[in-house]
Amino acid sequence: MLTVTIDEIQRNLTSYIQKVAAGESIIIMQAGLPIAEIKPVSATFQQIRPYGLCAGEFIVPDNFDSPLPEEILNSFEGK
Repeated sequence: MLTVTIDEIQRNLTSYIQKVAAGESIIIMQAGLPIAEIKPVSATFQQIRPYGLCAGEFIVPDNFDSPLPEEILNSFEGK
């Protein structure tokens, strides 16, 4: 990790941005204290999941939409 002052990064901003683009992180210091960090953006591209990936692995039961038994309803209501 590279450490630079505000003055240094202002003088050579393009070269420091190129270093970040190459994967290096930079800590910006002011009066000997770290005030900011510049780091590469992580890849956010994700491959789209195919449809029907788990087709046939689960069958929705016929009573899926039926009311819940009284004992389960009571436990949800704290009775």
